[in-house]
Amino acid sequence: MCSESRKLEFYQLTLDEMAADNTYESMLCVKPEVHVYQIPPRASNRGYRAADWKLDEPAWSGRMKITAKGKLAYIKLEDKITGELFAQAPVEQYPGSVVEAVTDSSRYFVIRIEDGNGRHAFIGLGFADRGDSFDFNVALQDHFKWVKQEGELAKMEATQSAAPKLDLSFKEGQTIKISIGNIKKKDASGAKPRPASGGLLPPPPGVKAGGVIPPPGSQHTVTPAPQQTNTVPFLDFGSPVPETQPSTDMWGDFTSAGSNSSKDAAKSGWVQFS
Repeated sequence: MCSESRKLEFYQLTLDEMAADNTYESMLCVKPEVHVYQIPPRASNRGYRAADWKLDEPAWSGRMKITAKGKLAYIKLEDKITGELFAQAPVEQYPGSVVEAVTDSSRYFVIRIEDGNGRHAFIGLGFADRGDSFDFNVALQDHFKWVKQEGELAKMEATQSAAPKLDLSFKEGQTIKISIGNIKKKDASGAKPRPASGGLLPPPPGVKAGGVIPPPGSQHTVTPAPQQTNTVPFLDFGSPVPETQPSTDMWGDFTSAGSNSSKDAAKSGWVQFS
């Protein structure tokens, strides 16, 4: 394993070379354990197969990080303990030639690493768990989806800045007319007239229609006014005339009663106040 690791030393980048670039670097994904394999040359255009590798004898094991600087993504292989950089693969687009999945498994990929001097090599990269390989795939997809959206927005802004601006301001002396429809005017004569109360009020309770309303303070029952009927036969000269006619004055009884009571009061010596 140590001899195989020495064969890949010329691909490693030093920390000083990484520190020379002071561009802001964001972290996309971190996996604590990955395996690196030496792969045989591709025999045909059908793709790589993980079954052709020595999966039980990895050439190197360590930690993997995916970082981003601007539009580029970087797959970094580091030592678990010291953090020393083992190899790095700059990715300009995904899917692409830098990262390629094998045809017989979802946990293994072939990546192209570079040493910064123009030299490159292809190595096998494997994950112990399918969830880790899924996160690796999604992190690269999300980054380049964002790069694509940023490029489209930049093109739109460039197109809008190059196009002549539309002037919507009013010129001197220019006016505008606004027509507002579907507004109903209120009709002043549209109010319904109130019905005039020309009828008489109904009689109070207890009084029949046609009767006489008693004066205030009276305790007597109100009787309807008698209807005068002529009971004397026409040209009946032989009929005896009654001695007394019934009085049609309904207040006669009250008047006689009042006169008698005043006489009795005078006789008894009481003073009558009027």
